[in-house]
This record gives sequence, structure tokens and C-alpha cells, in this order.
Amino acid sequence: MNNVQTDVQGAAGNRGHKGRKPVVETTPGKRPLRVAVIGAGPAGIYTADMLTKSDAVTNGEIEVAIDLFDRYPTPFGLIRYGVAPDHPRIKGIISALRSILGRGDIRFFGNVNYGSDLTLGELKEHYDAVVFSTGAVNDAPLEVPGVDLDGVYGAAEFVAWYDGHPDYRRTWPLKAEKVAVIGNGNVALDVARVLAKHADDMLTTEIPGNVYQGLKANPVTDVHVFGRRGPAQMKFTPLELRELAKVPDVDLIVHAEDISEEHVSEEAAGENNQVKVMLKTLRKWLEDDAPKTASRRLHLHFFQRPEEVLGEDGAVVGLRTERTRLNDDGSVSPTGEYFDHEVGAVYHAIGYLGSPLAEIPFDLERGVILNAEGRVLDPNGVVHPGLYATGWIKRGPVGLIGATKSDALETITHLLEDVPTLEGADQPGFEAIKQTMSAKGVEYTTWDGWLQLDEYEQNLGASSHDAEGNPRERVKVVERDEMVRISRA
Repeated sequence: MNNVQTDVQGAAGNRGHKGRKPVVETTPGKRPLRVAVIGAGPAGIYTADMLTKSDAVTNGEIEVAIDLFDRYPTPFGLIRYGVAPDHPRIKGIISALRSILGRGDIRFFGNVNYGSDLTLGELKEHYDAVVFSTGAVNDAPLEVPGVDLDGVYGAAEFVAWYDGHPDYRRTWPLKAEKVAVIGNGNVALDVARVLAKHADDMLTTEIPGNVYQGLKANPVTDVHVFGRRGPAQMKFTPLELRELAKVPDVDLIVHAEDISEEHVSEEAAGENNQVKVMLKTLRKWLEDDAPKTASRRLHLHFFQRPEEVLGEDGAVVGLRTERTRLNDDGSVSPTGEYFDHEVGAVYHAIGYLGSPLAEIPFDLERGVILNAEGRVLDPNGVVHPGLYATGWIKRGPVGLIGATKSDALETITHLLEDVPTLEGADQPGFEAIKQTMSAKGVEYTTWDGWLQLDEYEQNLGASSHDAEGNPRERVKVVERDEMVRISRA
């Protein structure tokens, strides 16, 4: 299905009604506007927070009551299950999200799967508006020969393993001494860094015991990161790049033909100061003539486009790449020069895709909900009254936290504009949704349940120790049933 391009004003003008009573009781003293947000990651939490702080609410024009749902038993989504555990600065975003949910004016319901535990019809019965913020958790496909070989992995699944995701495998086949990582973004560097790092150096993080044991047995000696474009077009950040130099017992290997001034001019960096800083960092590493004595090596390759994953007897034995050259517009062209790299595993980190949602129009190619600035559309460009999207499921997996906030503001602005024409929920009562879930046997978790699980994980950390004998800050619980049991105790 192709994306629908629709003028926002025209889309708004196509809103229809099904004869249900419009929401008119949202003035002070009447019932509040009931809003459900599906997805309790940063996008969902920021959307709920901004709605509570909108001018219409703070000025007393309307009142809102917001319920936040997530398919995980815990809140925080991507920050808990998509950020590398050795990123404490990014993990610290949880503190800001925690303060929002801790206020008590936004309810959290975890372990609730949209489409089965709660259907769209049931949500419409209880809420005047529904906002989808389910993110993007699937790997964009690597379309080269050999991707079906044993030893080819998507980065998203590996990240889910080392982050202790409850719905993914508990073991990981770390068997290769030489590994390739395809991609030039932060996720590619995260994957490469975790693969190259010694397990004991990860004990300062919240990794579960099964992840530590898996990394402990990792025989890797060399991790190669391949980007099809040059260092001036890399998508990671200076912080991500500099962190590579801080990994103990891992040597960084860069190549003159990729980063020397002869091959990459200063003009290629343009006016982007971040890129200039990263080029300077790479060239500093290139000029470093200190002996390479570490037991593991992390190689950074640029201008290398994956051509084929090579295999024998159904398993990966190598990666063939083609040298590229940079064009004036930032794209690359093939040179016809090929290289075969001996590796036993290939990880591809070339982007994420969102997953379709039951009864919601979806663009399968882009992996997003069909929408116009957050208003959900049908394939003909007609707005679905009361349905909205925000975050990566709205715009695709691009942008950092700042983009998530501005994106949420756009969506809730349109939601508030639509209030006079929204179709009122038939059962908007505060406790009605809990009764519906309980009647269906949904073992939902709550914010108080998260606080119990949070304390439990911190206690696990206190009774465990890092390589230097210090108590750990936290150890994650992995099993979904165990998280639910602790949260509902």
C-alpha cells in the first residue's frame, strides 16, 4: 500500500460522523475528555504530558483524563528495550519519563496487547480519542544474496536479546571470531561495541545474567563495521564515536583510503560541526602509531556497499563488498572494485520498520500508519475521527528525542482542534476500562506495579557485583510472567 499524500485542511474537511453524540461535556465541571495512548515509550509519554500541559487544559477550557497502554509489563519502551545498556546518559532519559508518570495524573496499564487484549472497538467504547505511539521494532530488510544463510542477523533482534526483551530468545549464537556489522548509524555502533566488549566490562550495566553468560563465551577477535557512504555522511553522533575509544582491551582500526584528506575533503563535511568533529576524531585515530596489542579489534570501513553474504554448507563464511565513490549530491556510485572479507556472522543495522496494527490503515512500504500530520487516514485520504498517531509509527524511525517532542506537539494540536467534532465514548467512566480488561482476563500491570518491579530489580543489583566487586545498580528481570507476578503482587 502506498502512502497517501493529503492536504491537512482537506483531510480535516473530510471528517465524518456515525451519528454518535459529539463530545460536549468537556467544559469544567463536566466529564473530562477521555484519551487513550497506545505505547508507553518516550513518544507516548511525551504526548500524554504535552496534552495535560496544553493551553486548553491549563486555561481550564477542557479537562482531560489520559490512560497510557503498553504491551510490555513495564513503561519506557525503546529506552528500556532498544538502547544499549552501556549508555547510562541515554538511559537517564527514564528519569524524566518517570517524573511524568509519577505525578499521578496519567494512568499506566502494562501487559496489554492492542488488537487482542483491547480491540479498537473496545477503545472507542471507553475513549473519545485514541493516539497510537507504538514505535518501530522490526529490522528493515537487507536485500542482497545470502541473507538467508545461518549467521545473518538483524540488529533489532540482537538488541532485544542484550536488553533483556521479554518476547525474544534467551540465548544468542555468539560463535564467530570475525563479525561484520552493516550500517553507519548509532545502532550499528551499539551492536559493534557490545560484540567487541568483554563481558566483565558490561557488569557495570543492568544486563541480565543470561546476557552476561552469553557475552562471556563470545570468541570474537575482530568486528568490522561497513558503511556504504563516507565518514562525512555517517549517521552516528560524536558521542557514540568517541565511546568506541573507551572500550577496554579493544583496538580501533581505521583506513587511510577512507578518511584521509586526499579522499575526504573538508568541503564534504559542509557546515556540519558534528561531522567535522567526527572527521577530526577519525584522523586522530589514524595517526595514532601506538602498538595494537589488544585482544580484540574494531574496524571501521567506509565507502563499502554490501554486495553478497558468502556461504558454505548453509552458513556464513564471508561478506563481499563493493567500493563506492561519493557524488556531489551525497549519494554514492559503484566503482566495480570488490572485496571479500572473511567473517562468520553478519549483522545488519540499516533501519527499523513499524508493524501493522489491527484495523488501522497502514503503509507497509514505509512501516507507518497512514496519517496527515498525526490524523489517521483511510487509503482514500479521509480522516478517521478520533484516531491519531505520533512518534516513529507516524513519521518513520528517524529523529531523536527532540524530534519526538515536536512531533507529539503537532499531533495533540490537531487532536485539540478536533474536540468539538469528536464522537463521544459510550462508556467513558474512569473504572470502565479496568472492568473490561478484568472481564477478559487481562493481567494488566500499573504504575504502582512498576515501582514494585523497579525496587525488585534494584535489589537484584545490590546483591550482585561487577568485576571490581561493587554492587550493581540494577539487574533486569527478563521473563514476562515473572515481571507480571512481581508487578501484581
